[in-house]
Amino acid sequence: MARKAVSVRREEIVLAALEQVRGRGIAGVRAADVAKALDVSTALIFYHFGTLETLIIEAFRQAAENNLAVLRGELDRGGPAGERLRAVLALYGPSEPAHGWTLWIEASAAAMRDSELRAVLQRLDLRWRDAVVALIAEGVGAGEFRCPDPHGAAWRLTALLDGLALQVVAREGTVSAADCAGWVEQAMTHELGYC
Repeated sequence: MARKAVSVRREEIVLAALEQVRGRGIAGVRAADVAKALDVSTALIFYHFGTLETLIIEAFRQAAENNLAVLRGELDRGGPAGERLRAVLALYGPSEPAHGWTLWIEASAAAMRDSELRAVLQRLDLRWRDAVVALIAEGVGAGEFRCPDPHGAAWRLTALLDGLALQVVAREGTVSAADCAGWVEQAMTHELGYC
């Protein structure tokens, strides 16, 4: 039987860990379960990542980087800032299935007790918020928006989406996708003088 390349094996382990996080939550993930899902030894998991915490941080980082790659594509596509901002906020916001938000909420809860995870989470989260700030500033510069505080507006809009995501994920059935879209549109109109 041929041995797999280290990068391939590491990627398989990360993907299996993500599935475990989605199914059990971060606190419920065990290296033995990740190993069992891949039909490998637990020792192989520790050989590649050293600790379960390192594996979980890497799994979260990779999932977030994949989301950020989609964000970069949206930012790079060109067109009016308002259209791109709507698209970015739709990507940022809760959608179905909410796997991405489930992972962010799990990571946020775990980050309260893990400073390394907290640092990764904050760094990745700021990249999203910085993109929203830049789009709002671009729209102000182009005369699309009337907003004296792009930074504050970006944080208020993304905080609204953070709260809505919690409702969608943790309190299933309380908020619909249509509710979210309508409230974000109202907030954009209020924050940016844009409709």
